[in-house]
Amino acid sequence: MTREEKFMSEAIRLSQVGMQNNEGGPFGCVIVKDDEIIGRGWNRVLATNDPTAHAEVVAIRDACQHLGSFHLEGCELYTSCEPCPMCLGAIYWAQLKMIYYANTRNDADAIGFNDSFIYDELSSPQENRNVRMISLGRNDALKIFEQWSEKGNKKLY
Repeated sequence: MTREEKFMSEAIRLSQVGMQNNEGGPFGCVIVKDDEIIGRGWNRVLATNDPTAHAEVVAIRDACQHLGSFHLEGCELYTSCEPCPMCLGAIYWAQLKMIYYANTRNDADAIGFNDSFIYDELSSPQENRNVRMISLGRNDALKIFEQWSEKGNKKLY
C-alpha cells in the first residue's frame, strides 16, 4: 500500500464513522504534513446543526489548531469525495498544496448530494442568482477598509 493509499484509506474510514453515528453524510477527510496526519474530520452537519461542518472544513479546523496556524502550506488533503464549492474555497484559503479525492461529485449526486446548482450559481451574473445580493452601507464600510489600509500592526493572511 502506498502512502497515498494509506491516508485515503483513513479518510474513507472516517466517512463511515460519521455516517454510522448519524452525525452527517458519508464524507471523511485527513490532512497530512510530513507523512503525519495532523487533522481529521468527518461530516458533522447533523451533529452540530452547522451546514459548514463538512469533513474538509472540520479537518482544516483540526489541522490549524494542531499547527497553531491559519495556513496549511505544505500540507496534503485526502478526502473521500471531491470537495464541494464551499470546501474548495476553504482549501484555497488554507493554502493546501494538494488534494486527493476518492468519489467524484457525480458519485455524490447519485446518492442525493448535488452541488451542481452552486457551481451554476457561481458562474451566473449576480442579478440572475437565486439568492439575491444587494449592496448596502458601502460608504460606511469603506471607511473601515481605509482604517485597515492605514493600520500599522496588521497581519495579512
